[in-house]
This record gives sequence, C-alpha cells and structure tokens, in this order.
Amino acid sequence: MRPVLLVIPLLLPCFLAARPRPAAPPVQDVDGALAAARAHHRAHGAEILAELAELLAIPCVAGDTAGIARTGDFVRSAFARRGVELESWEIPGASPLLYGELRSAGATTTLGIYVHYDGQPVDPTRWTFGPWTPTLTTAALEAGGTPLAFPQPGETIDPEWRLYARAAGDDKGPLIAWLAALDALRAKQIALRVNLIFLLDGEEEAGSPHLAEYIEQHREQLDVDVWLFCDGPVHQSRRPQLCFGVRGITAMDLTVYGAIKPLHSGHYGNWAPNPGERLARLLASMKDEQGLVLVEGYYDSTTAPGPAERAALADLPDFEAPMRFELGLPPQRADEASYFAALMRPSLNVRGLASGNVGAEARNIVPSLARASLDLRLVRGNDPKAMLDLVERHIEGQGFTIVRGDPDAEILRSHRAVVKVERRGGYPAASTPMDLPIIQRVIAGAQRAAGEELLLVPTLGGSLPLYLFTEGLGAPIVIVPIANHDDNQHAPDENLRIANLWYGIELFAALATLEDKR
Repeated sequence: MRPVLLVIPLLLPCFLAARPRPAAPPVQDVDGALAAARAHHRAHGAEILAELAELLAIPCVAGDTAGIARTGDFVRSAFARRGVELESWEIPGASPLLYGELRSAGATTTLGIYVHYDGQPVDPTRWTFGPWTPTLTTAALEAGGTPLAFPQPGETIDPEWRLYARAAGDDKGPLIAWLAALDALRAKQIALRVNLIFLLDGEEEAGSPHLAEYIEQHREQLDVDVWLFCDGPVHQSRRPQLCFGVRGITAMDLTVYGAIKPLHSGHYGNWAPNPGERLARLLASMKDEQGLVLVEGYYDSTTAPGPAERAALADLPDFEAPMRFELGLPPQRADEASYFAALMRPSLNVRGLASGNVGAEARNIVPSLARASLDLRLVRGNDPKAMLDLVERHIEGQGFTIVRGDPDAEILRSHRAVVKVERRGGYPAASTPMDLPIIQRVIAGAQRAAGEELLLVPTLGGSLPLYLFTEGLGAPIVIVPIANHDDNQHAPDENLRIANLWYGIELFAALATLEDKR
C-alpha cells in the first residue's frame, strides 16, 4: 500500500461565514454566474477541497445510524453557514430526510434539488487507501497516480488530480459543489433567479425504502417545477450530459432442487438429476447469444422512444469501441445492439449463480440444489409484477413446478423438476419528455456550463425510484450528473476527478440563475 500523505487544512476560512444577502443585488445572467463560479473555485479551490475532505472523513453507510447522524449534523451546519436552515424530517426506523428552502424575491420558478448523503458499504481491505481517509493523488491510480498533500489556500490545483474516498463522487461531491456554487454567487452579489428546494436523502443507497412515506407526509412542501437529481457520472467520453429518465427494477431468486442431500458423483453422477445443470439450461433458455430475452411477451409492454428521444440518441457520439477496449471486451459484433439501444429495452440479468464448490474446495458430488439471482431492468411501460409473471410463465413452460417455500421430500418425489421462486420488490421506470418548456430552460443553462456540446440522454442504465416524483408528485425530472465516468462508483477506490468537481460548481451556479418563465 502506498504511503498516505493526508494534510487537510484547518476547516474553512472566514469567507464561508454567513453574511446578510444584499438588499437588491444586480440581476445577472447565466454567463455572469459561470464567471463567478470559475473565479471562485480558482481562488478558493483549497478551501473547497478541505470542506469536501472533512465530509468524506465521516464514515457514513446506509443503515449506519451513528454515521448518518454525524453526516447529517455536518451537512446542516454547512448549509446554515450559507443561510439555509435544513429541517430534519424523521420516521421511526428511517434515516432522516433533510429539507431546506432558498427563495429569491420575485422568482416564479422553483427547482427541487435531490442529493443523498449516505454511501455504499465498504470492505477496507480492498481499498488502496482507507475508504474514510480522503486522499489526493496526482492522477487516477491505474494511470500511475501517487498521493500528495492537500493544497494550502492560494496554491495551484491540477484539475486532473483525483480525490479518493467512499462517496466522493456518489454523492458527497455534488453536495459540496452546490455549497460552493452558492458561495460563488454570493461573493459576486449575483441573485438567484429561481427558488431552490433541497431534499437530502440519508438512505438512498439502501433503496430509499421510506422516501414514498416522506413524500406523502410533506407533499405540499415539495411542489416544484422540476426535480434535479445530482447523481451519477458524466458520459463515458468525459463530456457533460443530462439524463431524462431511469430504468425501473425488480428481481427474483431461483432455487432448483435435486436429491434431498448431496450425492457421490461416482455412484450417482449419471443417474441422479443435477440441479446445477438443470438451472444452467433454464437460464440459457431465457436469452439468446445476442442478449435478447426469449421470454414470450417480454418486450410487448415497452413504450417505444418518441421523436425527441430518437433524435437525441442519434446525436450521441460513438464511444463503444474505446469503452470496450477499456473494459477488456471483444469488439462489437454486427448483430449486437448498441449501448444505448440496449438501455431502451428491458433487460434480464443473471447477477449471481451458485451450486456446490469450485477450485480447492471442490468435492466429487452431485449438489442437492443450485441457486440464481436475477435482476430485471425495466423501461417505460413495463410493470414490475407483470414482468415477473412473464418470467414465471416461461419457467413453467420449461417443465418446472414453482413453489414459494422450501419443498419437502414428498413434493420433490411428486414433480420432475421443482424450483422455488422468491420475488423481490421493485418499481417502474421514470422519464420526462425532453421538449417540455422547463426542460428546455434547464438544457439551455446546462449547455452554457458545459463549454462543449452537451449530450442529452433519454435514460440512464441504472435504477432509481424516481417514479415517486414523476407519478407521486407529478413533476418532471432531470438527472444532472457531475462525477467522472471512471469514479469506481459503489466499488473500492471510489474517486472524484477535480475537474468534475469544478464543472459541478459551474453547472449548479448556472442552474440557480436560469432565465425566468416567459
């Protein structure tokens, strides 16, 4: 392990202290806000990194009550220094949801800002540096980056530096970017041109199990024109992007049975059914070699992309060859779908498979059971329950009898092939039409911040319960990602490229000064 040179400057200088807002600041446009944001992170980059490092040093994993509480206290204090008092909404057994308002006199547009402050669990043994020891490096570790001391105020910062820690990009980096954007606007006396509603989730990495209840209890306070979700990475080409939807998800676990106990493979290998082989054949029957799902009716409920979505897809750059090279994948075949074409249809993925033992622990047996776990990523039009129904119908068509609990010997004797199916929870996809007036205003503001052609992506590949906002609150959504695409999200050595943090500050300053409704 490399030595860690961790020097975090003493908290924050006085420029972060709360100050009264000017009574009548001059009206500025997005370009003025962008200039203010750039000037601010160039002058105060060390202080911004210090605040982010202090936040990242707090161990905070979904479900960790103590870590969530400490992180929540830090976030409330940080927002209070910017004049935003965060309420702590609480439900027994849930992590607090933090809510705050920043209103601008005369503004007729309200943006909802969703960020989460919890992180994924960690295995410290797999990290180059400690997951809660924020560490700056000269470049990405795989590119030969080495640790360096945190900069002192006024020192030059290389935008290619990386900051390593759990939740650096997902999702504490965007939190600090919003705070720095507010600092930048205040420093230049630039007024917000929209109202901001902040909603900070403390259990997103656990699937936000209480978010629906929170929304139902506080519906009136969550009336906004559009929700901005500050999560996820920029495009794989490093270019900025906006995303207008997410896929839904559901899942199921399968257990296939053989004899009531493992059997000697020499005595019984050609005679007793092998559940591993049976399960492998069942899974193979569900998809073809090109990845198309063979379950009857699987694509029937899918809503086809509209004209605006098709146009956006056509404008996206061809990045698949370098991404395949980076990931160690073979070149794409002519009969394989493109990356984004694959995202626009529901998927069926074997996310786990087990039967018996392998390697040094292998034994000469016929296993008594085999297990698989499937996740189904859903697109617009797919109902989670109905999609699971289709898969179960396919399983039955392959000659299996479905049970809901562990079968006894009598059930196994009475049926040729038995599979236990355990359904998991899920939710539908969510999306927003790209041609809505408010969405066009968000695109225009983000385009100025991008500094290059902004990519517009109809949907992300991942899943978030954003249907709670589109269906539950009836509001459009836009995902405004800032993290680098190679940030190792959810994995060891998660990191944030400093250039992406600077971009986030500029983007959020632009969005806070959008043109008013026409």
